[in-house]
Amino acid sequence: MVVPVKSSRPPADVLRRVLRIARLNGWSVAIFAGVCTLVSLALMDPIGITVCLLVMLGGLLEVRGQRMLSRRDADGLRWLVRSQFVVLGVIWTYAASRLVSFDEGLVRAMITPDMQSSLRELGLAPEDILPLVRRFFYLLYGSVMAAALIYQGGLALYYHRRRATVTLALQAPPVVLAPASSDSPPTSGDFAI
Repeated sequence: MVVPVKSSRPPADVLRRVLRIARLNGWSVAIFAGVCTLVSLALMDPIGITVCLLVMLGGLLEVRGQRMLSRRDADGLRWLVRSQFVVLGVIWTYAASRLVSFDEGLVRAMITPDMQSSLRELGLAPEDILPLVRRFFYLLYGSVMAAALIYQGGLALYYHRRRATVTLALQAPPVVLAPASSDSPPTSGDFAI
């Protein structure tokens, strides 16, 4: 059973806000992931292409859920929540695979002769910076995982906690504004020609 969030906002306002957030977030994720897919294609990176396509799918699932809600289909909320878990799952899988793939030998091979001479000027050897590189690597991907959990998980929770309120708003008859008749004089909202 879903307990509605205690809110002073009317259910219709909550529904409008959920629709706005879902549209903005869904399209933002889909477009950003689409651009990243093109970059990965240009770089011939099959893992990047796969990850970006899956994230784009998550964004499009959110757009689908938003469209279902706009057609007054309460199942759209399930799509909104699921889309967040798709994106979160893809990001966590990618970041976790990167965390376990740290290769100290590859890092050593990437140190150019110019870098080695710069390190020598500072009185350091390549072995001295490897622990720092390793920490930065883990910090980077750990931060990506934490940010995804906070953002995608928070958005999934936001959608889930508004399920009862949105369902209530969808059960109410839709408000349709009647067009002004041509016989009545123009009001402040009408344009007189």
